[in-house]
Amino acid sequence: MKLSQTEAKNSFEYMWLIKRIFPYIKPFIGRIIMAFFIAIPLGLLDGVVAFALKPYMDYVVGQKNLEFALFNHNFSISYSLMAVAIPFAVVLFAGFQGILRYLNEYLSSWISQKITNGVKIDLFSRLVYMNTSFYDENPSGVVLTRYLNDPNTAATSIVDNIRTLIVSSFGALSLVGVMLYSSWKLAIIGVIVLCVAFVPVFLIRKRVKKASNENMKIGGDITTNFNETYSGHKVMSSYGLEKRQQKLFIDKVHESFNVNMSLIKRAGWMSPLMYLIASMGIALVLGYGTQLIISNQMTAGSFASFVTSLLLLYKPIKTLGGTLTGLQSVFVAMGRVFELFDYETEIKEKENAVVLTSINNNITFEHVDFEYVKGNKILCDFNLEVKKNETLAIVGNSGGGKSTLVNLLPRFYDVTNGAIKIDGVDIRDFTLESLRKNIAFVFQDNFLFSGTIRENILMGKFDANEEELNKAINYAHLEEMLEELPNGLETILGERGMTLSGGQRQRVAIARAMIKDAPIIVLDEATSALDNKSEAIVQKALDNLIKNKTVFVIAHRLSTIKNANRIAVINEGKLVELGSHDELLNIPNGQYKFLYEMQFNEKQTPVLP
Repeated sequence: MKLSQTEAKNSFEYMWLIKRIFPYIKPFIGRIIMAFFIAIPLGLLDGVVAFALKPYMDYVVGQKNLEFALFNHNFSISYSLMAVAIPFAVVLFAGFQGILRYLNEYLSSWISQKITNGVKIDLFSRLVYMNTSFYDENPSGVVLTRYLNDPNTAATSIVDNIRTLIVSSFGALSLVGVMLYSSWKLAIIGVIVLCVAFVPVFLIRKRVKKASNENMKIGGDITTNFNETYSGHKVMSSYGLEKRQQKLFIDKVHESFNVNMSLIKRAGWMSPLMYLIASMGIALVLGYGTQLIISNQMTAGSFASFVTSLLLLYKPIKTLGGTLTGLQSVFVAMGRVFELFDYETEIKEKENAVVLTSINNNITFEHVDFEYVKGNKILCDFNLEVKKNETLAIVGNSGGGKSTLVNLLPRFYDVTNGAIKIDGVDIRDFTLESLRKNIAFVFQDNFLFSGTIRENILMGKFDANEEELNKAINYAHLEEMLEELPNGLETILGERGMTLSGGQRQRVAIARAMIKDAPIIVLDEATSALDNKSEAIVQKALDNLIKNKTVFVIAHRLSTIKNANRIAVINEGKLVELGSHDELLNIPNGQYKFLYEMQFNEKQTPVLP
C-alpha cells in the first residue's frame, strides 16, 4: 500500500481520530485538566480592564464619590482613593493573569511534548518493523515528513488549539458580559457586527486546507530530493546532475511559494473586508451610544467600558476563527499519522509460530511463484533443494530473479504461490525473529551505521565476548586495517561508513556476519564492486565465513563460484540448469557455458542458445 501524499482518507473521521489519540493523552489527563482550568480564569480576566473603565470614568474623571449601601449600612469611597485603587487593581490583575499565562503555557508545552514523544516513539517502533515492500513503495521524503512534522502538528497543535479555544472563548464571554452590563442594546449590535466581520474566516477554511495539503505534498517532494541529493552525491557528480537536482529543488520551492501566494491572493480581500465591516459596526455603536448618553440611558463610563470591550473582543473572536481553521490541519496531520500506524504489512507472523532453533536438513523451494507487481512474475514454478552445508551459486541474466530468490528466504517478501521450507517446515510457520537470526547477509553495498567499528561488528551478536570478537576480526582480515587506524576498533565511522574504503566496509560487514554465526549465509554480489586486490582479501574473509554453512552465492564474476558445490542458472524466473561448474560446462549450448565463455574466452563470440 502506498501512502497518500496529501491527506489520509480518515482525516475527517473526527471522533475516530480523537479515540485514536486519546491513549497518548490519557496518562496526562490530570495535568491537561489543570491546564484547562487555568485557561478559564485566564480568559475571564480579559474583561478586567474594560470593566474598570466604567467606575474610573464615572467617578474618578467625574470627580464623584461612590456611594452604596451594604448590610443596611451606607458607605462612601472617595474618587481620589479610587484614582489610586483602580489602576493598582488593574496592574494586580494583569500580573495575576501573567502568572496564569506562564503556568498555562508551561503545562501545555510539557503535555504537548510528552504526547509528541509518545507518538514519535510508537511511530518509529512501527517503522523499524515495516516490511521491505513499504520502503520500496514509499519515497523517503513522504515518510520523513510524516515522522518529523505530523506528530508535532497532531499532538502539539491539538493541545495548543484547545487551550487557545478555552482561553479565547472565556475571554470573549467575559468581554461580552462587560458589554451586556454596560448596555444590552449596544451589546446586541456589537456581537452581530463582529460575527458578520468574521464570516470571511470560515469561508476561507477550504482554501487554507487545500493549500496545507498541497504544501505537505511539496514538502515531502523537497525532502525526498534532499535525501537523494545527499545519499546519491557520487552518482550526481559523476553524471553531472548537479543542475538537474538544483532545478528540481528550486522548482519545488517556487511551487510552494506559488501555492502560498495564490492563497494569500485569494484570501487577501478577507482582512480589508473584516476591517470595513468592523469599522462600520463601530461607527454604528458610536452613533447609537452617543444618543443613549444624551438621553441619560447610559453613562460616559459605561460607554467607554463598552467600546473598550468591543475593541478587545476582536482579538479572541479572530483567534477563535484561526483556531477552528487550525484544527482542520490538526485532524489532517492526525489522519496521516494513523494511516502510517494502520499500514497493513504483508509479512505477518502466525499466532502459533514456532522458533527455529537449528537447521538439520535441507532447504527446499517448492513450486515458488513471486511477483512484485500483480501479473508480472519474477519467479515462476521454481523448484530447488539445497542440502545442509552446501554452497549453492546462483547465476543468470540481470532481472532473472537471483536476488529475489534469496530475499524470499528471510521473508523480506512472501512467496505469491508455493512454499519455502527448512527441514520440511514452511518458513511462514517460524517466528520472524528466529528465522532471520539463522540467516546472515553480506551485500554488494553493505550498510554500516554511524558509531564505532566495534559497535558495527557487534550488531551481529550484541552479547559476544572479546574472544568471539577477535576471532571475527581475524577471520575477516581486519587486523592490519585496525592497526592503521588511530583508534582501532573505537574508530567512529561517518554516516553509512563512508570514511572506509569499499573493501574495508565489506570486511567489517563480513566480521558482523561472522560473529552472528548463522547457519545460512547469503552473499549477494559481495565482491562485484571491488578491485582485484580488495577482492582477493575479501574473498579470503568470505572463505572463512562460509565454512560449515549452507551458503547462497549470487555472483556476476563466475571465477568466484567455480568451487561451489552446485550452480543454479536462473533465466526469466525459472531454474534452467543445475550442477557443478564442470557439469554445466559440458552441457552443449548450455546457458552457463555461454555466460562463462562470454567472460573468459574473449576470442570466441558465442551465440546464446
